[in-house]
Amino acid sequence: MKPSVYIGIDLGGTSIKMGLVDQLGNILHTLESPTPVKAGYHQILAVFSQMAEQLFRKSQYEWKDIIGVGAGVPAFLDQQKGIVVEAVNLGWDHVPLKADLERMWMVPIMVDNDANAAALGEMWSGAGKGASHLICLTLGTGIGGGVIINGNIYHGANGCAGEVGHITVKPQGGRRCNCGRKGCLETETSATAIVSDALEQVKGMSTGPLKDEYDRTGTVSAKSVVQLAQQGDSICLEIITKVGCILGNTLAQMCYLLNPEVIVIGGGVAHAGKILFDPLTKAFNKAILPRVAENTSIVPAKLGNLAGLTGAAWLIHRKYTLNKP
Repeated sequence: MKPSVYIGIDLGGTSIKMGLVDQLGNILHTLESPTPVKAGYHQILAVFSQMAEQLFRKSQYEWKDIIGVGAGVPAFLDQQKGIVVEAVNLGWDHVPLKADLERMWMVPIMVDNDANAAALGEMWSGAGKGASHLICLTLGTGIGGGVIINGNIYHGANGCAGEVGHITVKPQGGRRCNCGRKGCLETETSATAIVSDALEQVKGMSTGPLKDEYDRTGTVSAKSVVQLAQQGDSICLEIITKVGCILGNTLAQMCYLLNPEVIVIGGGVAHAGKILFDPLTKAFNKAILPRVAENTSIVPAKLGNLAGLTGAAWLIHRKYTLNKP
């Protein structure tokens, strides 16, 4: 007899990841498919259905084996009703995702923000395993964040807690953010920010590895900046060091408020490794009182791009297996 499992979904603007997850947080099978954003909401639901059937064929599980489905969505949500209030990258506005999936699949459904889901995944079976108080940052094109208190995501008064990418870190002279304000954390430390810093440096260069990369491709990428920094290029190393310093100082301020056991750093920028984490840790320790920091560790994420679907499955695990509200 097969044990009961969960389905976890990580819905992004580019791709949909779906997986079967057991009751220990182990991922059994996964699938990935492009997100048909332009085709609209109902076509995305149709892709969900197709992917679930593919998972069953791949794994030999059936709907009778599924406890429920959790979904992480890049959106502001009404948690109580399971309504996606706004998902800019998907073009969704007040769509009843929970109700529609329950109608389609006839199993319990839970939905949450994608960054919150990633934080839950890292807490359940990733870098934050065993922690009850955790902050998770994902450093990508933008910056996502999730705050876990006493083992549960903290949503705040209307679901906006954890939007750490919009903490102001450069109130004077900062870059304009997509939110309309200037100097947000993600305008200074995201992959997009790294590219902006690199392009500004290229303007004044006549030679060097970064200039060669720009001349060869017509642009630069955050990945190439990280790689050049790891190879010892001083300009790129300075860019990554600046990112680490800003992050370290910002995380210290967050710890004064939240005092977490673990801070998990994930996303593509985190792949910089030591050249990012060393200045980050140094800045963090300089900005924080030892008593506040003594039980807090800063660690790289472990689950990579599977953290979101794992955490989405945790939403079902918590409510229907652990019986927590």
